[in-house]
Amino acid sequence: MYIYIYDEYVNHKKYEHLLGQIETRITDLGLNGKIVRLGIMKSIQDSVSTEIRNGVKTIIAVGNDKTINQTVHSIINFQKSHDTKTEIFFGIIPVGEKNNLIAKALGIKEWKEACEILSGRRVETIDIGQANDNYFLAQAEICGQGTMLKINKHYSIEITEPGKIHIISLALCPNNLPHNTKSSPQDGILELYIQTKKHSLIKFNSQVNQSFFSFQKLTILNKYASLLVDNSINIPAPININVLKKRLNIIVGKKRKF
Repeated sequence: MYIYIYDEYVNHKKYEHLLGQIETRITDLGLNGKIVRLGIMKSIQDSVSTEIRNGVKTIIAVGNDKTINQTVHSIINFQKSHDTKTEIFFGIIPVGEKNNLIAKALGIKEWKEACEILSGRRVETIDIGQANDNYFLAQAEICGQGTMLKINKHYSIEITEPGKIHIISLALCPNNLPHNTKSSPQDGILELYIQTKKHSLIKFNSQVNQSFFSFQKLTILNKYASLLVDNSINIPAPININVLKKRLNIIVGKKRKF
């Protein structure tokens, strides 16, 4: 049985026609199931928990990066809190042109393609990142300057220059990574990508430094900045990050970025 989690924003009138097209197509493909519309009185955690208890095996997030993050968080949170090994499959139908980088990284460009991908049901089991009590499918980032990193409990790095720190499980833009480096959500580790900019006395002549590490455990300290997870939520420091290996069964496209 399928359940479709409609984010609150997709219930706006501007998406009414699009949702009708999606529902018609999934019915034609034999993928019809229950629709859950999120709102003030219906939280995603409660909805996901209820449906898993009712025997749902496939959960589809209909929305954007935030919808995906919240749905994945709810699935894993239920599994951990109930100490269950219930096998759940997760799929995505992106709605809207903004904030859908995760779907694209999974080889899902738009809703029509998403429906065909759900029908094809190509499943990969991937790792999930954990940041304190939150989970992320793709990436997290925090500003560099003023951040202290404790890597695998063995050594520390203090960032004193402006820049960005990226924690990667599924790379949203692999082409932006340093040459000859790679990241995979199936290797049991996370990647730490640090970009800093050192200013020169010569105008417009600043130097960008890049560092790339693999790790399994990381602690982030910063008094003023928070960690942005999956382009969705901000988590204040201190933050403990680790990887949950082979934790999510996800339906992907052929052109996924891993």
